[in-house]
Amino acid sequence: MTSTTRSPIRRAALAAVTVTAALLLTACGGDAEPASSASAAASGGEHNAQDVTFAQGMIPHHRQALEMAGLAADRASSAQVKDLAARIEKAQDPEIEKMTGWLKAWGEDVPEEGASADDSMPGMDHAGSGGMAGMMDDAEMKTLEKASGAAFDTAFLTLMVEHHEGAVAMAGTERDKGRYQSAKDTAEDIVTGQTAEIAEMKGLLAEKS
Repeated sequence: MTSTTRSPIRRAALAAVTVTAALLLTACGGDAEPASSASAAASGGEHNAQDVTFAQGMIPHHRQALEMAGLAADRASSAQVKDLAARIEKAQDPEIEKMTGWLKAWGEDVPEEGASADDSMPGMDHAGSGGMAGMMDDAEMKTLEKASGAAFDTAFLTLMVEHHEGAVAMAGTERDKGRYQSAKDTAEDIVTGQTAEIAEMKGLLAEKS
């Protein structure tokens, strides 16, 4: 075979290789975005029934804590109580938004605004009053709303300790039995943060006694 005949053959082979490579690159490029999207969608991991129960229960639980904390600005006499209430609002409001987002993404019901302790979601730990663990009943909330000054401080701290203890118990269950990593991380934050606040509130109560 002469060099003149080999040249066209080589050119044809090179052309075939080039076309094949281009097709492979195109195929890889076409798959890149869906694979990335699938990875992003799965980044939070799978969730289970406990994750749903946790979010559906903790949202109204947090909402009541915000309602209680909101009373402190006008009724509390202690600067320490007012500061604590502000920190509770700062921590729990974003957590409500986060948990609401999970439930919507999972196609699950988001608890309605104004749900009472007796409207708690099924599967939650319950106190003797029939509401979620640590939740105040209507009579307790009305007592807090009517109090002011030092009486409010004592009532707020006493009730919020109980409220926090309920949240810590709920979060502990999620930490142990949940599957969705973001929910488990949030539960860990609640256990850590609210346990510290419980100790702080008990210290303040001891000072008042």
